[in-house]
Amino acid sequence: MSDLIRTLVVDDDAASRQRIRALLEREADIAVIGECADGAEAIPRIRAEAPELVFLDVQMPQVDGFGVVEAIGPAKMPVTVFASAYVEFALRAFEACALDYLLKPFDEERFARALDRAREAARARRGTADPRLDALMQLIQNPGRAEYPQLLAVKTGDQYRFVEVADIDWIEADGNYIKLHVGKTERLVHKTLTEMEERLLDPARFVRIHRSTIVNLSRIALVDPLFHGELSVALKDGTRLVCSRRFRPRLQERVYFTG
Repeated sequence: MSDLIRTLVVDDDAASRQRIRALLEREADIAVIGECADGAEAIPRIRAEAPELVFLDVQMPQVDGFGVVEAIGPAKMPVTVFASAYVEFALRAFEACALDYLLKPFDEERFARALDRAREAARARRGTADPRLDALMQLIQNPGRAEYPQLLAVKTGDQYRFVEVADIDWIEADGNYIKLHVGKTERLVHKTLTEMEERLLDPARFVRIHRSTIVNLSRIALVDPLFHGELSVALKDGTRLVCSRRFRPRLQERVYFTG
């Protein structure tokens, strides 16, 4: 058996494919057998050529990276390094299954670390299945089983700054963005309030009190009645928020009002 690790690059972005390929071709023990521009192309290629290592983009049209794994089957899938611009569920799933990933944009140092781990896994795995991929697909197919994230990676310029979810005081809608209020710091995220509420926030910890506001329950100091069934919600830092009549039942479901 050759010592060369036969490797396939799958990414719908041509520049990303070229960059990954250029980095791989520097390595004496890596043989790049080809590139695929989408998941639909990758599936028959993996079946026919049986690469030992695949760099696989998550977000692709028609068939995404997870669709490729599902079609091939975790037992037959090569060692896989996922590349993703996502920092939400996908990242949590990779970490939960101890799978490596490249968070775009990545630098050469981060790529080298991922490749070192992948090369070790590929050599150790030859002829055997990777149980981590099966665990990943279980999480992808049953997302309700995944824990809510403890960290959010918020893109700031060319970097990602990590915010502990527990440190978020409240969140407000801000046009096409949402604004995370973390102490005296504000972070803009290109998401909707509904996406945050439904996908990323533990309902035992956060509650939506207005169409434009979500609050961390542990930050609430007191609540005062306003007019027409609305409530004034005071946070421990003195911030005042409004709980609308429409969302008041949600707050009352989470907090026991004795009077």
